[in-house]
Amino acid sequence: MGKATVYRWWPNKEALIADAFASSTTSRLHFPDTGSIHSDMSRQMRQLIKVFKSPRGRIVSAILAAGQSDEESIAAFRERFLKPRRREAYETLRRGIRRGELRKDVDLDLLLDSLYGPIYMRFLIRHDRLTAQFVDRLCELVLGGATPRRATRRSTTDAKNRFC
Repeated sequence: MGKATVYRWWPNKEALIADAFASSTTSRLHFPDTGSIHSDMSRQMRQLIKVFKSPRGRIVSAILAAGQSDEESIAAFRERFLKPRRREAYETLRRGIRRGELRKDVDLDLLLDSLYGPIYMRFLIRHDRLTAQFVDRLCELVLGGATPRRATRRSTTDAKNRFC
């Protein structure tokens, strides 16, 4: 394949690299539908950390590092890898909302950033390990904060005892 052929399919080398990475990981990073939002998210997040810990992780860190000074690199990563994963994540979270596991008014972007931000932080800064246990604790903390609020009814006696 010649350079002219490559640029017919990809606008620049950054897009080619991002597509190559995305296509090499997409099948491993699908979100399952287990019937539990916690399980769906933690399984996918565990797969992501496996990718980050593999040789492909070096590709991600190189793309993200280049993206700090090269807008085309980070834009290619966002468009060709991140956005398709987020679209799938939105549908997974919406399933959780429909099942009553998450509040109807939950901010999906904030929820995803809260779930995945700590993974990227540990991946890039390396201040602590990326483990399955970390993912489980993270899901419990973040998803627990997005569950529907249940009104608790206190008996009249309980209310009186609080003020006495």
